[in-house]
This record gives sequence, structure tokens and C-alpha cells, in this order.
Amino acid sequence: MSAPGFYYFDNNATTRVAPEVVEAMLPYLTRYWGNPSSAYGFAHPIAAAVEKAREQVAALIHADPKEIAFTSCGTESNNAAFHSALVTTGRRHVVTTAVEHSANINFGQYLEKRGYEVTWLPVDSAGALDLRLLEKAIRPDTALVSVMWANNETGVLFPIQEIAALCRSKGVLCHTDAVQTPGKLKIDVRELGVDMLSLSAHKLHAPKGIGLLYVKKRTRFQPYVIGGHQERGRRGGTENVANIVAFGRAAELALSRLDEENTRVRALRDRMEDTLLRVIPQSARNGAREPRLPNTSNLAFDFVEAEAVLMLLDQAGICASSGSACTTGSLDPSHVLSAMGLPPMRARGSLRFSLGVYNTDADVEYLLEKLPPIVQKLRAISPLNPDHPDNTAYDVAAARKKHATHQTAE
Repeated sequence: MSAPGFYYFDNNATTRVAPEVVEAMLPYLTRYWGNPSSAYGFAHPIAAAVEKAREQVAALIHADPKEIAFTSCGTESNNAAFHSALVTTGRRHVVTTAVEHSANINFGQYLEKRGYEVTWLPVDSAGALDLRLLEKAIRPDTALVSVMWANNETGVLFPIQEIAALCRSKGVLCHTDAVQTPGKLKIDVRELGVDMLSLSAHKLHAPKGIGLLYVKKRTRFQPYVIGGHQERGRRGGTENVANIVAFGRAAELALSRLDEENTRVRALRDRMEDTLLRVIPQSARNGAREPRLPNTSNLAFDFVEAEAVLMLLDQAGICASSGSACTTGSLDPSHVLSAMGLPPMRARGSLRFSLGVYNTDADVEYLLEKLPPIVQKLRAISPLNPDHPDNTAYDVAAARKKHATHQTAE
């Protein structure tokens, strides 16, 4: 079972902290509690632990440890990349996509309110990006192109290596939010060619509150958090030693589990997805089947509200989501699914299931047992359902026509 007492299918939101990671970090909450920047001997092994962790996370992405700056989370790393590019280049234009994580969407909107220009690149119905549009969007005053590697809601992958090469040819900095990729994809920043890359430890079985920003050698960088000399002057603030150590150990585990994610976890995901699409009528996958993260499935169930499905799943002890945890509570449909052209009704009936190394065959069997009758039950009483006998507020013919048109387009 994925966790005691419940079945967890929301690993893209956060992951269980691995027991090995807890074991690694505990000494730095108890015995080795000093400040690593202090000069006395008690601090020396603590500083050494921070540098060991830096080497471990650098190995995860095939970087030089000197290119790693620890941050508080992926959001800070993303914000820092945007801030540095704008300050160091003096340019006032950014290119990103309409399906980024809310950290980048909201920061881009913040920039627009302050007189900067942001180009929001569209995606097609499969969630894919047209690189010709990206090339046309780059201008002489473009400071940064920031494109996520893997979409957190659909798992769809963008061709970051090609995007980075395009940026290089145009003399523009390239950043990628790679938060969803470690342990699922091989990460080699030398092959990718990006100038900056963000990660967050709680997506790979370490605690919340620690992330990193990779900054390629010889890339000019202006700190976002200004303070002391920590992180070679790239990020002020006393180091979060226990979490940094945890991040290092989690990076080692992620490397060792890469094959498992791409074989066992992928097979679990595919069995779950294929079965649900077969046994639940009027359902569909959102986004391309490939290239996609091996653990992520975003499925639409027509004529139900995702929040109602999630509530009944929760009562059955199943954790899933309707999208990013950072947008939970919003009444609007997912900005990712809307950007892909999904009708609002279908977007509101979409759920994300994201598996991990702690998921089992029994977890998937339990979900397959519980979800189909939940959807059937909700459809039977849903005013969205054109077949509902008491439907008076819904245009049945129009709904059926829209559904048929959308199915044909797929």
C-alpha cells in the first residue's frame, strides 16, 4: 500500500519522505545543529555535510557542484531565474508558455503589471508546443525563455534540448522548470544546454522547504534573496542544513530508482489508465500519450465535476487531484487544460493521478474497484448529464453535439 490508511495517487503534488532520507537528516536536527558558516570546529562537519549534499544533487543532474545554489523551493528557484535574467541583461521581455506552473504564470503576470512584456506561447490540443512560434517570439529585447520540461498536470514533455539550442542561436538565456523530472527522466544539463534549471526536493521523496537552482558556469547571475555570503553569494540566508542533507540523499535514491520509474511505475500507470478508459464510457486522456512522464495520467470524465469525484474518492481513502496543488480551491477550470482547448465542462471533470515508487499493484486494483462506480453514481444525479431525466437547465442536443465533435477531433 502506498501509505498507511490511504491510497496515494498525488505524487506530482508532493511525495512521501523516504525512510532513508529521514535517517540521513536526523543527525543534523539533533547532534549537528550548528551554523555551517561559523568558524569554530563544531561547524566544520556541518559545512562538509552541506558540500557533500551539493555534490549529490549535482550528480543527479550531471552538473558541477559549484553550479548549484540551494533555495527554499521550486517557486523561489523559478522566480530567481526570471529576476536574474532581467537584471543582468537589462532587457524587458520574457517568453514562456500558457501551461507553466502557477509560480511562473503568477510571476509573469506580476512582471506585466510593472511594465515588462511577456509572450505566452500557446499549446495544441495534445499539450505540445510549436517551436516555430517560439522562434518567432524571441526578440532583440528578450531577456529569458522559460519553458517547463514536464507539465505537472498532464505529464507532457517539452523538447528542452531543442529549445535551449534555439535560445543559444539567438543569444537569449534559457531556463527550465524541471521540478517534475528527477527520478523519472535522466537529467544531464550538459546535454540539455540550458543556462538555468529549477528543482524542488519534495517531489523526489525529501522534505518540503528545500530546492535548488542550477546556474551554468559563466552565466551572469544576480541574487534574488540578498543577505550574507552563503551559496557563494548567490542566495542569502542561513543554510537549511537538515533539509539540504535530505535533498542530497534523495538525489542518490532518485538516480538508483530511475529504471523502476520507467518500468514498474510506468506499467502501473498504463494499466490504470487503459482500464479506466475502457470501463468508464465518455472518458478521455488529456494530453499526448507520449512523450510523457512515466507516472502521470490526466483523465476527463464527462458530465461530472472533478471536485465531487475527489470527495467520494477521499471518503474511500484515495488521494488524487484535479490539477496542481497550488491552484486547489479555485473555481476556474485548470489553466493548462483550458490552454489545450478543452471545453470548460470537460476540464472541470478532469482528474490527475500521479504514481510513485511506493505505489503497488494493490493500490491500482483498489482505485479500479472504487472509481468507476463513483463516476456512474455522480452521472446518475448530475444536471450536466444530458441523459438525466430531470434535466431542465441543460441543452441536451447542444451538449451531445459538442461531445461528438470533441471526440471526433481526438
